[in-house]
Amino acid sequence: MTLTDQQITPARIATKRTVLMCRPSYFTVVYRINPWMDPALPTDTALAVRQWETLYQAYVDLGFDVHLIDPIDGLPDMVYAANGGFVIDNIAYGASFTYPERQPEGPAYMDWFRAEGFDVRVPAEVNEGEGDFLLVDGVILAGMGFRSASNSHQELATISGRQVVSLNLINPSFYHLDTAIAILDDTNIAYLPSAFDEPSLEILRERFPEAILVSEEDAAVLGLNSFSDGYNVVIAARAKDFERQLRERGYNPIGVDLSELLLGGGGVKCCTLELRR
Repeated sequence: MTLTDQQITPARIATKRTVLMCRPSYFTVVYRINPWMDPALPTDTALAVRQWETLYQAYVDLGFDVHLIDPIDGLPDMVYAANGGFVIDNIAYGASFTYPERQPEGPAYMDWFRAEGFDVRVPAEVNEGEGDFLLVDGVILAGMGFRSASNSHQELATISGRQVVSLNLINPSFYHLDTAIAILDDTNIAYLPSAFDEPSLEILRERFPEAILVSEEDAAVLGLNSFSDGYNVVIAARAKDFERQLRERGYNPIGVDLSELLLGGGGVKCCTLELRR
């Protein structure tokens, strides 16, 4: 690396994270509510648990404070904890799911938030938590188009007192914002341009001119569905070009294999809900 390269690549700083996860003890695919799911394909619950445990251990090794919510039999998608709500400033904005199959998850997560002392706000509008709400530089990027209703953006803005920027998703394979955008630190993101309509792309280009643009191939293995502490970025192991891009920008990518959970349409970030006191 030349001196010029060292000057261009800033030092990245890791910040300890507190997260909520749910062991996939009952994971299987018995219905289809996104393009990734096919009930005709076999799923291996034991393998899903082993892969999830690798992600859990990666967080523990990074020094994260990892909390666990008990899985509930009959709620196979509860492993995707990110959808359980959005937590900021000790306020837990609950989830209200689009599909009936997942609707019982909302109250289950809100019960956990209450028991842990969070200020729980029961949603009036349909939203799927941190699946569609991502915090960057004090602003909440909010997805719409498939799962979370645009009215939930205003509801969250009122509850949180934060600016909420709406982005419209247009590719059914990237139905949650956290499948199309990765938050890398307080000012940097990575995203898949084809997942958004043109007005949303204009917003992203203006706000994040230095963003990493990820390939269709890496996005197709949910490479963007990653979780970062500002330096270490836990990503899908198969997202090799994204791994290269992150290293070039001074981040430390950590690849994990969640291929079994991908059968349900989820990856690293889907399994991870950040708890911000």
